[in-house]
Amino acid sequence: MTAHIDPDRDAWAIFKALPRDQPIQMLNLVRVKPLAEYPADHPDHGKGLTGLEAYRAYGRTTAPIFARLGGRQVWAGKPQVMVTGPRDEAWDLAFIAEYPNAAAFLAMVADPEYREFVKHRTAAVADSRLLRLSPIEPGAGFGE
Repeated sequence: MTAHIDPDRDAWAIFKALPRDQPIQMLNLVRVKPLAEYPADHPDHGKGLTGLEAYRAYGRTTAPIFARLGGRQVWAGKPQVMVTGPRDEAWDLAFIAEYPNAAAFLAMVADPEYREFVKHRTAAVADSRLLRLSPIEPGAGFGE
């Protein structure tokens, strides 16, 4: 099974081609490494941090950027068992982040501070899924 840490070029192009002026939600499914793998030149290299500790550092350091751009976490949960789907896709973390628009998400990932802090995520993550969602109102059905 191939691990997915960052978007590939094709997926990124599709994301950027979608409307940028409407709210979006991002479903995050994350599996962390038992031991974080920082590059040798990173200050946390060799400190023995777990993947979960490194992922928490990612969340803690990027939270001000996320908030400044109008982002908020709308849901978080601890995955327990894959009831339908491949069992090898077990996840440690699941959450939905909301952005006022896709442009805010793109601004976050381009932010120089964020690009430095995302090294915690890279060190932490063994595999992940990131799915862009268009929010719909509860009870509105599965319209367009």
